[in-house]
Amino acid sequence: MVQSVELLVDETAEAEIRRQWRLLAEAGIPSLNDRTIETHRPHITVAVARQIWPRIDQELERYTFRPFPIRLGGVLVFGARNPILVRLIVPSEQLLAAQRRIFGIVAPCPGVPTNLHPDAWTPHITLARRVPSQQLGEAVHAVAQDRDHSATVIGVRRWDGDQRREWRVGHGR
Repeated sequence: MVQSVELLVDETAEAEIRRQWRLLAEAGIPSLNDRTIETHRPHITVAVARQIWPRIDQELERYTFRPFPIRLGGVLVFGARNPILVRLIVPSEQLLAAQRRIFGIVAPCPGVPTNLHPDAWTPHITLARRVPSQQLGEAVHAVAQDRDHSATVIGVRRWDGDQRREWRVGHGR
């Protein structure tokens, strides 16, 4: 299963992404709106590994975090075989620095995908996975009419996909 470190957004941005999940569901698109577990929430994944060792978790606890502004940008489609619809997070120096620092902490762990390396990472929040190709146009249309939104990254969480649990990390939580 997946082990990850994610950035969390403020309540207003979270509500906006949840609204977009609902718009997709109402349009008949399989969206993340259907996920009902309590820990499921909009986030920006900054590091992933097959396993995150306890010593890495300890280092993540020492990471100093301060909230910073971001911008929710346009809609993108990742992949062709199993398309993923995402909302771009406009890269900023603060966002890229936070990802680079957290990735550097997690990088020694096994199973770190290359698309999470700092120079290959595309910051985003996922709206829908495995969108049927015949519904891609409709999916984009359902959410692309929205304009960019200001938001704030308010925290860092660790997600343990094996145990299906989350917890906040970093000083300044």
